[in-house]
Amino acid sequence: MDAYLQRIGASRTSSLAELHERHLLSVPFENLDTHMDTRIVLEIPWLHDKIVERRRGGFCYELNGLFAKLLRDLGHSVRLLAARVFGEERRLGPPFDHLALLVDDAWLVDVGFGSFSLRPLSWTSREDQKDPAGVFRLEDHGDDVDVYHDGKPVYRLERRPRELAEFVPTCWWQQTSPESHFRKGPMATRALPDGRITVAGKKVIVTENGRKTSTDVEDPAAAFLENFGLHFRQSNASGVLRQL
Repeated sequence: MDAYLQRIGASRTSSLAELHERHLLSVPFENLDTHMDTRIVLEIPWLHDKIVERRRGGFCYELNGLFAKLLRDLGHSVRLLAARVFGEERRLGPPFDHLALLVDDAWLVDVGFGSFSLRPLSWTSREDQKDPAGVFRLEDHGDDVDVYHDGKPVYRLERRPRELAEFVPTCWWQQTSPESHFRKGPMATRALPDGRITVAGKKVIVTENGRKTSTDVEDPAAAFLENFGLHFRQSNASGVLRQL
């Protein structure tokens, strides 16, 4: 617990909102393992080694999976919720497409979506919720809950609590299927106090105070190292990034 808290710059007395925000400012959302043929293991020791000890990031199953463990160790009640992400033309992704957290039966917590709210969202409110990252809103959809960001649907949450192991098949699909958007190319992104920084393809994209700049880079591996501290090298054989 203490090593994890040190990783995100928090303490045992930090509030839920502080833990959430510091996590997003410290740990990147990234899919590099998907492009290094590294199998992602949804087990706490493996996730702790990757995110805490090796100071990596990950995607939703990893980031929210390990964050749930931290919150439980700190005394919070945590339920793992499955979601289907809205894509183009509001088409929904597969079941277990995303993992989010319901904390203390009061807060929607999500440190694993990429670009999302900087602070927890009220689970019971159906009004607009203003956040540094935009305006969010939860709406009931039958037995499910739809989450909106700046008026656009983000994902549809089930209310039924799940176990981390239930996400393993879809996690594998995300890593291997040509239809998975995580297979389109390596990327990493992290929240900033007033924006976001992203490395994708051969571009570094920075948004600060509503202003976006995009810079071309010749060496994506150098950009991952400079902006996220991720050590990688380009494989001449396969054309994908491989871990040093």
